[in-house]
Amino acid sequence: MNQPLLRAAGVDVRFGGVHALRGVTVSVGPGEICGLIGPNGAGKTTLFDVLSGMRRPDAGTVAYDGADISRRSPAWRARHGIRRTFQRRQLFGQLTVEDNLVVAREWRGGLRPAARGHRERAAAVLASCGIDALGGAYAGALPVGQARMAELARALADPPRVLLLDEPASGTTAEERGRLASVVRRAAGEGCAVLLVEHDVAFVGELCSRVVVLDLGEVLAEGTPAEIRAHPAVREAYLGL
Repeated sequence: MNQPLLRAAGVDVRFGGVHALRGVTVSVGPGEICGLIGPNGAGKTTLFDVLSGMRRPDAGTVAYDGADISRRSPAWRARHGIRRTFQRRQLFGQLTVEDNLVVAREWRGGLRPAARGHRERAAAVLASCGIDALGGAYAGALPVGQARMAELARALADPPRVLLLDEPASGTTAEERGRLASVVRRAAGEGCAVLLVEHDVAFVGELCSRVVVLDLGEVLAEGTPAEIRAHPAVREAYLGL
């Protein structure tokens, strides 16, 4: 694996008496697509909250490009290239799809007429995601699959260095999953580090070169998709085999 670009080391998170994460260490390098799987309640979204700055860990650190960013805000991380999508829709429903992408670039110069480059970039990203026809549609009216792709497009509106994708294939058709996988592979091919949470194990196996399994807040296993499928503890705890 390449030198890690984003790394959580020894991360602990507690919610009262619940130990949500226990000494979790996970990393992802430039150009890598790493899958993060595990049963409901395993701690996957909590880990994403820590990586994206939405929750500060009770113990452990988060490093980005070798520097400790454990106390950096979500806004700082987003502006420095760490982008995230969520399980639930987070699009601005009363804006068009194109405007959602323009807003994602607002920090670079706002919505001033002079910032035409924002709209040009938005149009290019929508086209590369195969949803340019949806640019003028209101985001709140999109069906699930199209909304998932629009959220991915928004994360790509300003070129990211890290993508944290939380169940991006949930509710999508086979065709939409194929298009989404193609876009993610293209981003990785351009050097982006991708960490992907997904319940569709087959999708993870096809897309990811490495998989990390969480169970009860701990790393249960890590390896290639083939190694994970054959791992006895994973088969028992997660795959039900």
